[in-house]
Amino acid sequence: AEKVLGYDLLSLCLEGPRDALDRTQHCQPAVFVASLAAVEKLNHLQPEVRGRVGRGGPGRGRGGGASGLLRGAAEAPLGSVSPQVVERCVAAAGYSVGEFAALVFAGALGFAEALYAVKVRAEAMQKASEAVPSGMLSVVGRREANYKFACLEARKHCESLGIENPVCTVSNYLFPDSRVIAGHLQALEFLQENARKYYFKRTKMLPVSGAFHTRLMEPAVEPLAEVLKSIEIQKPLLCVYSNVDGKKYMHSKHIQKLLVKQVVSPVLWEQTMHSVYERKQGTEFPYTYEVGPGNQLGAILKQCNLKAWKQYKHVDALEDEEAADI
Repeated sequence: AEKVLGYDLLSLCLEGPRDALDRTQHCQPAVFVASLAAVEKLNHLQPEVRGRVGRGGPGRGRGGGASGLLRGAAEAPLGSVSPQVVERCVAAAGYSVGEFAALVFAGALGFAEALYAVKVRAEAMQKASEAVPSGMLSVVGRREANYKFACLEARKHCESLGIENPVCTVSNYLFPDSRVIAGHLQALEFLQENARKYYFKRTKMLPVSGAFHTRLMEPAVEPLAEVLKSIEIQKPLLCVYSNVDGKKYMHSKHIQKLLVKQVVSPVLWEQTMHSVYERKQGTEFPYTYEVGPGNQLGAILKQCNLKAWKQYKHVDALEDEEAADI
């Protein structure tokens, strides 16, 4: 990883400084590598597994915009996939930058090439976020909440302040009644101030540097697109679900296209959960592993599908397994 990135990622993760790790340009590669390291740890912890879905957690809601991955039967060494893993795995999906790690796990991308693409993506998104004062607002709403209407009024408020072509839109669909709204800071502040009017029960600004998964990230599209054109992408050896539409990737060109589109499109995580766990009544749910830093995706799964969550476990490469069980 150090050769690709040009800096000591392990040292940054273990020793900090924290504010440097929280920056998008460092956080995204850290989540990517830590997620795949957790896969390797799971390989040693669980050499014998039955069909399952595993998944990697978001980067603790920082820098990369809640990134991580969801994936199955994680038994692969970094950057490779063994036939046994593919046989036993049910599905894989990654949250935001975690989608790159899911595709490495599935054999569609090589580790070094994917890490370089993540590096370019992260640096471009960092630069785009610094161009406009923007952010992301986590919202838990009541059933009456109308997110589109609230965003529309927030944009009108920005226009009244003289902001041209303002951005305020849902950027992440987490679980029923929970969304992340991203855009200009003035729009997000307006929503917080008028939370009761829009039937928002709770709002919280996320500690991120920009409005990820909105058109404010358009400057990051071209750099990532150019890198992906130069990378060999294979058809995944197992089902990998896209953030863009919640559906399975079909072929290499499909992956290339949607990874670019994902930067400026909302993350349809709730919809993806429904696609991954859809099954006939009475059919047993697979094991689910969230691999990587943070266990927010497990909390989301519990809200989306309680029965699937009962087969869930979190694996963090840097966490002591015995301590985690206490």
